Amino acid sequence: MSMKSFPKPSELPVPAGAEGWEKLYPYYLVFQDKLKEQEDAKFWFCDSQHWPTVFKPFETIGGEFAVKCLGQYNARHLMIPNANGIEFRIHLGYLYMSPIPVPEDQIPARVPLFEERVGYYFQNWPRLLEQWHTKVKGTIDEMEKITFAKPPAVVPIEDIHSGKAMDGSEVLMENYDRLIQLAYQNWQYHFEFLNLGYIAYLDFFNFCKQVFPNIPDQSIATMVQGVDMELFRPDDELKGLAALAVELGIQSAFENADDADATLSAIRASEGGEHWITRWEEAHDPWFNFTVGNGFYGHDKYWNEHPEIPLNYIKDYIARLDAGQEILRPVEALIAEKERIVEEYRELLDGDNLAAFDGKRALAAQCYPYVENHNFYIEHWTMGVFWRKIRELSRMFHAEGFWTQPDDLLYLSRNEVRDALFDLVTWWGVGASEPIGPSYWPEEIERRRAIVDALKTARPAPALNTPPASITEPFTRMLWGITTEQVQQWLGEGEAVEGGGLRGMAASPGVVEGPARVIMDADHLSEVQQGDILVAPVTAPSWGPIFGKIAATVTDIGGMMSHAAIVCREYGLPAVTGTGSASTTIVTGQRLRVDGTKGTVEILDAPVVEGPGAHSHEHGEPAHV
Repeated sequence: MSMKSFPKPSELPVPAGAEGWEKLYPYYLVFQDKLKEQEDAKFWFCDSQHWPTVFKPFETIGGEFAVKCLGQYNARHLMIPNANGIEFRIHLGYLYMSPIPVPEDQIPARVPLFEERVGYYFQNWPRLLEQWHTKVKGTIDEMEKITFAKPPAVVPIEDIHSGKAMDGSEVLMENYDRLIQLAYQNWQYHFEFLNLGYIAYLDFFNFCKQVFPNIPDQSIATMVQGVDMELFRPDDELKGLAALAVELGIQSAFENADDADATLSAIRASEGGEHWITRWEEAHDPWFNFTVGNGFYGHDKYWNEHPEIPLNYIKDYIARLDAGQEILRPVEALIAEKERIVEEYRELLDGDNLAAFDGKRALAAQCYPYVENHNFYIEHWTMGVFWRKIRELSRMFHAEGFWTQPDDLLYLSRNEVRDALFDLVTWWGVGASEPIGPSYWPEEIERRRAIVDALKTARPAPALNTPPASITEPFTRMLWGITTEQVQQWLGEGEAVEGGGLRGMAASPGVVEGPARVIMDADHLSEVQQGDILVAPVTAPSWGPIFGKIAATVTDIGGMMSHAAIVCREYGLPAVTGTGSASTTIVTGQRLRVDGTKGTVEILDAPVVEGPGAHSHEHGEPAHV
């Protein structure tokens, strides 16, 4: 029997106004007519977990660096026996991936190489991880020192005397090249430990499945939960600042948190306010290098550049504290539950199996925090500095008339930016009246802007072409939740949910009922109310401040080790990930029953539309079933 298929790339309609979209991106990122037969034979899934919105041309840098560097650690560094890297393409503005298997006959030769390399990292984990922090922070420090300024009108006389024989334009171009290289450098560091973290967890996971054939996936995940993660530190800083505000009695200063300057002035004028301001400033470096997005897009807003964002989160925490609510993560309860489950399964083992269980669990617990912690250092801190520097460069071009909006550089590819730089310094160097760019780029950028806007009108297909009969690649299953069962569900061939609804990955246990709040991007997080069930294409780790308000999470994509799954487990919230279409199927205001233990989402009623962002009910505590 032939398998049901997703559409081929060529079968997806191009949104009106987006014709010619392929030319926005480098040739190697789009499907090729001459390779149609080979590319159509592969199964591609959309990674909306990391790239949920359409790429502007310059923004492909995050996808290119991330996926390339992930692959090199599988295929060139660690020599993972059964998994090479991932092929990737942009189609209609979204990123699609296809894992590359290792041919069966090559697997045995890779095993000893893999064991030697992975073993070295696991045996030297603390030292190598400390070294990693030094490398990553060194890269960030160097990025911070990069500046972009037009060369001086006249070469300084000192350069004449010294025989320097350069005009300063080389600094501008070298700084751009160096910024790109430093970003690439930290993306290579990003994956030095990440795949190892997954490997340690997968090793423990597979061992548990072997000795406890009926063990739920969630029980295995619970046995490494309740850890102190640096990724939660920004949110913890906000909670501490909220508690200090309550202690000082300065809650009223936060009434107009949208106006950061006015709020901070009101705090300073309050008794004890300077103490609070000192604590606020201490939190900035590095913990406010944090974005409400995921760091992959130039439009992501960072706390240290938009202080109204953390101030509003603090305002919300203050209100919850004044209402007598608990705002801290239930760490003690998580640890107690972890220890209970660990002991229950340990009691079923003895001898070598018990020793192996303890050893593999300890290794997984040691490596597990990196799976999330790296996110702060790379996606948030590194990319926050990177995008800030790119905006600085874009504003320099804008001042010279190259484009009409300060951030329009994002509509150029990174190689086109290099060409525009040479255009700029050539004009300056030869003393011409003006460069070519101002007569070329504004019109071209408007054409590209229209294409990107048109692409945004359509949601991506969850996958392309015919899926394999069985999906076994471990990272694809664990991180993205792309399993045989889930793909069948997306195709409408999976097991139906009782009462109608969606099925996904049982990512974090618990059952809860409550109103849906569909959030398509971070700009709408302020709409989330106490007791809502968050429904989104994907969540970002930086959404932590709202996890104390919501009752559960439902996402379109993500597996057991996705950010949404890990964060929900650490906050003690039910989660169903990888549903494929929750954000486009569910409407804000519908009442849902989320079973994070079974991986099901029931839609209990139809929504009553009351206006933009409104719920069809009174908010209150969710009903825990």
